[in-house]
Amino acid sequence: MGQTVFIPRELDASEPRVAASPDTVKRLAALGFDVTVETGAGTRSRIPDEEFAKAGAAIGKASDASRANVVLKVRRPTDAELKGYKSGAAVIAIMDPYGNDAAVAALAEAGITAFSMEFMPRITRAQSMDVLSSQANLAGYQAVIDGASEYDRALPMMMTAAGTVPAAKIFIMGVGVAGLQAIATARRLGAVVTATDVRPAAKEQVASLGAKFLAVEDEEFKAAETAGGYAKEMSKEYQAKQAALTAEHIAKQDIVITTALIPGRPAPKLVSAAMVASMKPGSVIVDLAVERGGNVEGAVAGQVVTTANGVKIVGHLNVPGRVAASASLLYARNLFAFLETLVDKTSKTLAINREDDLVKATMLTDAGRVVHPAFAKAAEQPHVEPAAIPAETMVADATPKKAAPKKASDKATAGKSAAKPKGIA
Repeated sequence: MGQTVFIPRELDASEPRVAASPDTVKRLAALGFDVTVETGAGTRSRIPDEEFAKAGAAIGKASDASRANVVLKVRRPTDAELKGYKSGAAVIAIMDPYGNDAAVAALAEAGITAFSMEFMPRITRAQSMDVLSSQANLAGYQAVIDGASEYDRALPMMMTAAGTVPAAKIFIMGVGVAGLQAIATARRLGAVVTATDVRPAAKEQVASLGAKFLAVEDEEFKAAETAGGYAKEMSKEYQAKQAALTAEHIAKQDIVITTALIPGRPAPKLVSAAMVASMKPGSVIVDLAVERGGNVEGAVAGQVVTTANGVKIVGHLNVPGRVAASASLLYARNLFAFLETLVDKTSKTLAINREDDLVKATMLTDAGRVVHPAFAKAAEQPHVEPAAIPAETMVADATPKKAAPKKASDKATAGKSAAKPKGIA
């Protein structure tokens, strides 16, 4: 009997995705693994047990995890799930370790070799393993669909015998993977699209998709991107200038989509209550960063809030999961591409090379210890979640102020941060 890969059903009621597809089951079998899929694991992603069985998987139950050498998941395993895993098993998932030190410590105590897929480095070799890009791409698409569904007017301009319907104006704040897909989707639907981001490279990308770029292009703007392609946290002075530029613009928009995240920190507040109040009744704001505190004042995680002036603020959780059938297929392929690099092709067994760059970047726990450099020290002392960036620093007036002291760069970004996150911004 060969080594076993187990695909569980996600326990979180808000998580409809699954970590395998019939295609990846076939590929895993070709690598030499026996694959067991928990019954019902793919139901909410439109993959019935029969499809997994046809691909060569055994359909089992949760307790089958106790025999697995590898467990592929969407979300970090719960304490109850960990009790059913054997020590030394490799668990590959989106671990969401920031601010969850107790959960990370539990992985180590269980003897699990845990890999956090959101830390996959942005290098050519790892493009097919980049879960944050694959999931954020769908989140950006779905954000436009969600915004359009709450907006009670047509998006494209329509010239009819009865008159002209003007095109909707859509503003995208944060032009990472999600933002770029949101631009492309909004343009396909016929909207007039503008976008903003603190990264200089975003300007050309926005223009290439047929949208107009909006930003304060000063010296700080020119240096506002990390070597890994993430957005840096901007100074309060820049935030004020950018806010002054965008405040008037937002008041004229029909739909605003915010996607800004900073690695390892709560989401920055980009849209103040005053900005929301300036928008027209019936306007819509979709906050893709709501799970990390949100970019919009008044956004509520998991809810669509209607303000006193008739603006809807959409705060759906797990937006990629809203298109679970597509998201699962891409996520499963990401996991397979990574797991394939951990397998010895001759013996067809798991052979983790701990000196491999991908392993170093993503390995969170191993042999009973927290090994990722961004979390190893945190395992030894209580973690304090960094304070949310207050809205005032993003929406203050643009009058000159004394320069704020420069902060040391966050070491947590060194290994690939959880938030692009790239995920999204």
